[in-house]
Amino acid sequence: RYVNGHAKKHYEDAQIPTTNHKKTEKQEKVQHTVCMDCSSYSTYCYRCDDFVVNDTKLGLVQKVREHLQNLENSAFRSDRHRKRKVLENSSLNSKLLKVNGSTTALCATGLRNLGNTCFMNAILQSLSNIQQFCCYFKELPAVELRNGKTAGRRTYHTRSQGDNNVSLVEEFRKTLCALWQGSQTAFSPESLFYVVWKIMPNFRGYQQQDAHEFMRYLLDHLHLELQGGFNGVSRSVILQENSSLSSSNKCCINGASTVVTAIFGGILQNEVNCLICGTESRKFDPFLDLSLDIPSQFRNKRTKNQESGPICTLRDCLRSFTDLEELDETELYMCHKCKKKQKSTKKFWIQKLPKVLCLHLKRFHWTAYLRNKVDTYVEFPLRGLDMKCYLLEPENSGPESCLYDLAAVVVHHGSGVGSGHYTAYAAHEGRWFHFNDSTVTLTDEETVVKAKAYILFYVERQAKSGSDKL
Repeated sequence: RYVNGHAKKHYEDAQIPTTNHKKTEKQEKVQHTVCMDCSSYSTYCYRCDDFVVNDTKLGLVQKVREHLQNLENSAFRSDRHRKRKVLENSSLNSKLLKVNGSTTALCATGLRNLGNTCFMNAILQSLSNIQQFCCYFKELPAVELRNGKTAGRRTYHTRSQGDNNVSLVEEFRKTLCALWQGSQTAFSPESLFYVVWKIMPNFRGYQQQDAHEFMRYLLDHLHLELQGGFNGVSRSVILQENSSLSSSNKCCINGASTVVTAIFGGILQNEVNCLICGTESRKFDPFLDLSLDIPSQFRNKRTKNQESGPICTLRDCLRSFTDLEELDETELYMCHKCKKKQKSTKKFWIQKLPKVLCLHLKRFHWTAYLRNKVDTYVEFPLRGLDMKCYLLEPENSGPESCLYDLAAVVVHHGSGVGSGHYTAYAAHEGRWFHFNDSTVTLTDEETVVKAKAYILFYVERQAKSGSDKL
């Protein structure tokens, strides 16, 4: 199911109707094509689009599991171990890094693709490299979700189990803990994906999803669960004790502040002016990320003969977002003074910048019949993104408080939102890594800046004492 859709192809081939043999309705019902994961032994049914927890009357599923386990314990295991050693030695250069003259192992761990789940993997790897955010979850106490008869047993999850005793925060915590332990084996986020299916119905199934939409759902649900706690224990107590996160944080989205709003939360001021009477309306809107249009003059793909044309920059996208804009006929403003809808202008100011500035480039646009992708390259800085000119009151900000350095980039490869592939670049302890599902490779800044970014994560630069060498 994971590698090149091999098992899925067998299922699809089996669905081709045969003209010679007519199947009765009863026979049709019992034809379920299943496959088994050889590592976790979980069984998946393509027809039901779900994991299977039951067995046949003859216990065939369990027999296959036992057979696979016997293979693991047999001579095949030592043979495979020997082959793996040969492969590891041949790819030693990609797994070992030279730092300050000494050789160290590649400490990053990949995430297995569970069937078009690259959208989730790219977001998880990006968030795991935002230090303040990741450390908060890794330091949370573990929550035991199973007790009694099921304690200690491996469970084969299914949507139909009806088990509501799930915690997104707990599975998110366990996933983050697994990502930087130095394991060369990719981690399988099955338990987290199961919880995602439970609490986010939009992401059930194995079709490709939008990474930005997933990130917003994930952050929103983490925020809600952290407010309410789990098993009666409020997680926000830890946030209150952490003064570095709770101090000067006034951005609350849907209730009390959590680590989500403390780190990603900012505030926009939305100004609308009536063009008929001049009445001005101001509104403050909290945000976790900013969605930026790629200006229309940059959207046409440049041919080889137009390589010298203007390059779209992140500053162009930010300027387009914050510049004064006249609303069109479909967006008339209800003026309280004129008592009717009037033509108006709109402008955004940033009233409060977040600790981590998440910028989403709107690469997907609906046309009359389909959703097109804007494949324009957008130039973005690795260091020193200055947000001061977009602030409502820039004079109240310190010289370093508006500077941001890049922490991670999510990239969409391909032409459509329902297809293609997601990968992520992220910086960890001064080195850049490329996360492509199970594969993690060391990369360089030159490669990162050439990426056609979809989501950018910028971390607020910490004010340094003495001279700034950056």
